[in-house]
Amino acid sequence: MCLILTALAAVVSTAVWYASKTMRDMKISVLCWLFWGAAIMWLVDLVFEYAEEGAKVFEPEFADVLNDSLLGLAVITIALVIWTAVFLVSDPNGVVRSALLKKKP
Repeated sequence: MCLILTALAAVVSTAVWYASKTMRDMKISVLCWLFWGAAIMWLVDLVFEYAEEGAKVFEPEFADVLNDSLLGLAVITIALVIWTAVFLVSDPNGVVRSALLKKKP
């Protein structure tokens, strides 16, 4: 499930990046890299697990599916937090900078 969730997130974020110029300005490419990196990592993990255990890999128990789903959602959440931090630090429209420099009476 980790692989499926992160690959789906990678495809969606890449489609959004490709379709929207505004999203390119919002540093969504960072999000694409994070999701594709996670998807490739779990693909390699699946290949090595398949080499060790065989077809048993494709018959997981419910608890394993639930744990993998929660792990995939956690990784997606962490990637979104990292992207938000990168976006706020880069501040392409200067909104954060103007709010911080605004003098209070």
